[in-house]
Amino acid sequence: MAGRRRWSTEEILDTAAELLRTSDAESFSVRKLAAVLGTDSSSLYRHFRNKTELLRAVADRILLAAMDGYRAEGDWKQRIMSLALRVREAFGQHPQLAAVWGRYASGGTGSRLVMEEVLQALRASGLPDAQIPARYHRIAVLIAALIASEAGISTLTPEEHEQGLELFRVAVLGADPERFPALAHFAREVRPLGVDRRVAFEEILAVQLAHIEAAICLS
Repeated sequence: MAGRRRWSTEEILDTAAELLRTSDAESFSVRKLAAVLGTDSSSLYRHFRNKTELLRAVADRILLAAMDGYRAEGDWKQRIMSLALRVREAFGQHPQLAAVWGRYASGGTGSRLVMEEVLQALRASGLPDAQIPARYHRIAVLIAALIASEAGISTLTPEEHEQGLELFRVAVLGADPERFPALAHFAREVRPLGVDRRVAFEEILAVQLAHIEAAICLS
């Protein structure tokens, strides 16, 4: 009788990524993955010690994809902005995995490549070495939070999206001007969170980079 097929690490990660495109990290399980592969959970634990390690590996592949073909060009701010937009785009194609990355992070090659480029860019800025780790951390937290937030919106079904827009319209346009005077005043200009996400992403990150630049000028 033929034994069960032995799946490679890459095949396991490919299948896990497919499952995560239609579910989230909470509902994902090694048992479900094993069932799709036609094997048992114990065979997968030869590759990954637990679910968290597996999820981190899947998220790291997105970072690897983001870094594929990347070239450091421009000044230090342009390098960080370009890298951040590449990571945003990569996770935008796999929004369920953005939440995984935001929660579990990653210690794989993809993560190291991203970290290395941001740290190199910060060194190129002229920032003192002693300040670089803290500045890097703030940039990393900001990028991860923005990407995870955006991914949460992009995973909504069309029905959920429309319902959210309707609730937004009721809450904003129907605001009582006596109780919410500022909201009523700006009601027609305030836009839902899902609008102009890339512009908002760039502007928020640019503010952080400008803050770093100002600190360099003062040092």
